[in-house]
Amino acid sequence: MDILLKPIGFVRSPYEKRNDAPRQGRLSDNISEIALDKKYIPGLFRLNEEKYIFILCWFDRSDRTTLKVIPPHKSTERGVFASRSPDRPNPISLSLVELVDVSEEGVLKVRGLDALDGTPVLDIKVYSEEIDTIPSNIKKT
Repeated sequence: MDILLKPIGFVRSPYEKRNDAPRQGRLSDNISEIALDKKYIPGLFRLNEEKYIFILCWFDRSDRTTLKVIPPHKSTERGVFASRSPDRPNPISLSLVELVDVSEEGVLKVRGLDALDGTPVLDIKVYSEEIDTIPSNIKKT
């Protein structure tokens, strides 16, 4: 089965090459922009009321054949699905970013995105503390 995804916009960031980007976006205070296709601008209605959002991107420069990696700060190999590696069969990234600004022209300014300049953006979702945070009273099994 084939799945067809179309970008809703593209990232404008200071990161040109993979080694330019931080290991995790939240480790940087750099501002990136997401320029949305004009037809999706109505979907931004009231987004400016949010402080944090998730950005889903297609890491188009990733290695899609990688199945095992050694993550940073680890000494043993793991399966790619047990890691946060950008190299994976379907290189979809999920980044929680701080929303800095939303322009009327459909440009979002965000802090904490580790995507390279020109990366296709697949979706934007709001962060919900009630839904996206695991309460401390839930024990790990």
